[in-house]
Amino acid sequence: MEPPQRLVDQLEGKEGKTRQMGARLVLDLADTTKAQGYVEAVHAHVSGVSVITGGHGLRRFLRDLAEEDDGKVAVPTTLNSAGCDREKMEEMAIEWPDFLEQQFEIVQAYEQLGIEATLSCTPYDRGIDDMSGMASWAESNAVCFSNTWTSLVTNRESGLSALATALTGYAPRWGLHLEEHRMPNLHVHVECELNDLSDWSVLGDWIGKQVRPEWKVPFGPMPYITGLPKWISFASKKALTAAAANYGCAMLWAEGHTVAPPLQANGSGGYLPPEGGWQGELRFTAEDLAQRYEELAPKGRVDLVVIGCPQASLEELRLTAAAVRSYMEMGQKIPDHRLWVFTSGENYRLAEADGTLGLLEEGGALVLKDTCPEVTPYNRTKYNHLLTNSLKAEHYLTSGLNRLPTSVMPIQACVAHAMDPNLLQGDAPVLETKAQPQHASAKTHRSGAASFHGEGLRSQPSFTIEGKALVTDVPITYLGYVNRDTGVVEEPGHPLDGFALEDTVLIYPKGSGSTVAPYVLMGLIYTGKGPKAVVNRDVCPLTLPACSLLGLPYAHGFDADPCYGVNTGDTVRLTRTESGVTLDVVERVSP
Repeated sequence: MEPPQRLVDQLEGKEGKTRQMGARLVLDLADTTKAQGYVEAVHAHVSGVSVITGGHGLRRFLRDLAEEDDGKVAVPTTLNSAGCDREKMEEMAIEWPDFLEQQFEIVQAYEQLGIEATLSCTPYDRGIDDMSGMASWAESNAVCFSNTWTSLVTNRESGLSALATALTGYAPRWGLHLEEHRMPNLHVHVECELNDLSDWSVLGDWIGKQVRPEWKVPFGPMPYITGLPKWISFASKKALTAAAANYGCAMLWAEGHTVAPPLQANGSGGYLPPEGGWQGELRFTAEDLAQRYEELAPKGRVDLVVIGCPQASLEELRLTAAAVRSYMEMGQKIPDHRLWVFTSGENYRLAEADGTLGLLEEGGALVLKDTCPEVTPYNRTKYNHLLTNSLKAEHYLTSGLNRLPTSVMPIQACVAHAMDPNLLQGDAPVLETKAQPQHASAKTHRSGAASFHGEGLRSQPSFTIEGKALVTDVPITYLGYVNRDTGVVEEPGHPLDGFALEDTVLIYPKGSGSTVAPYVLMGLIYTGKGPKAVVNRDVCPLTLPACSLLGLPYAHGFDADPCYGVNTGDTVRLTRTESGVTLDVVERVSP
């Protein structure tokens, strides 16, 4: 389908270079995904704000973009959370050189594009209750919440693809925009009570951990969950979808709480499996819940307690305040600001108005706005073991973003540890390697000649690239698990752990994890630490944007799976012509 005339005009530069860049990326994504036309977005949410997530790749890209000064966003657009509360820098004790200056260089660049600096990772919390239509959101927890609990539909965009839609007003019509792709692919039955907000978080994370590389989940795991209680609070919904999004879940169905799944009724109040059957049938038991809490329990001195990942709703703020108040009534107070509570600017103002904020602060908590636990650079002379109620926080805090040992307990227990530094004795624990079933590889060594035929990007001219292949059949998580300075994969258990991306033809299924991934890849390309070409098996909106905008040779959509047909160390040649892209194995490496 031909693109809308306005998008064509934007591509031709009639609305300036900034929107031209956005149009080029939108069209590249449309071609790559074989989109069924285009949608006009009603809202966009852009990620990639904190200095520690986007890094120098983000700063350089925004600086180049801002220099044009010829384009503003075409649809209402909000901005994800920053890395600090600018009014409480002293209390946060951030030691990163020039952090505040760098942080608000980024924020101001976004504002120059007409983006509303809400600095919130929960755009669904305020203001979209009655919004419907197609959006373009780049914040994994927000994507899953929106698709699951609201009438706003969005693909799991990268920070760059959401920005491109914000600038142009258009997004390719593909993926979750199409009803046939909004299909549950695994069934989860909950056989235990969920009494605390953290129980819902554990459930969401547990579901993601069950996904196996051989499962066919092109748009991520999308569970149909049965056995849930009759009533679910807003904060419980948020905790569930945020943690499930850790592993690429972009939406889910909850029996009795969401719209009915697009499945045939079985006549007994349930539904038949989708055509081809479930990718997995899982049962979450009281034993599973207890086991996860045992694994996540603090096993050494807790240095800091953090609540509000994603940023705390009013419900979470009030629950935390109630727990704090129970100690205040016995004359106790949190020492040394050992409890940090993160929330959005809007909820901060509401909590201030109803007295919740004052109670928390009187009890010794530090309440922070505009930032969240996972994107804050912690002062390691003070904090080396964190406690939280959120599996989303635990997932990213233990990654390369901060590499902090992080434990998880319900809010009441978190507040107890904040109140009493001596509740656990001993040194801070050492960050241990996690057991990740998703890292299981099915690759075997291949020999003999091999040639694969696929597709490239509309915006890229003919090229021929030859080099050593770096290959995995396990998705790569850029944010937190690829070193932004060296380009080395730093994810224990991953088949490529310890390998450098520099100067390789990088072959992998797709990216996973945070929607800020393309900024990490862009930073590596800018500094010469990235690959010389990227080959994806699946369409990857987390990888493609960086390749499109910086001209890194990119290929996808092959007639056979190159993740299994090529060995790490093989010499390969990637050639693009008018007829497509060919990947040839020039020389095999010895087993």
